Amino acid sequence: MDIAQRVKEVVSRQLNVRLENIKEDSDFVNDLGADSMASIELVAAFESEFDIEMDEDEALQVKNVGEAVKYIENVIKEQQA
Repeated sequence: MDIAQRVKEVVSRQLNVRLENIKEDSDFVNDLGADSMASIELVAAFESEFDIEMDEDEALQVKNVGEAVKYIENVIKEQQA
């Protein structure tokens, strides 16, 4: 399963949004209803799913699903290097 699909599944679980409603350009706050607490929980869920550590301030700047995929791909590359 690719990173984009895994990101969407985590978002679906954490925000209680149907998987088919989550698109690459879905905004976490405006489209998916994430508030600040849900955003922090989402960061923790991504860290757990991908076994990575993210900079929380950087991670909270990510606004949509596509950006999250790119950010997580970069973190994985950095932490595997």
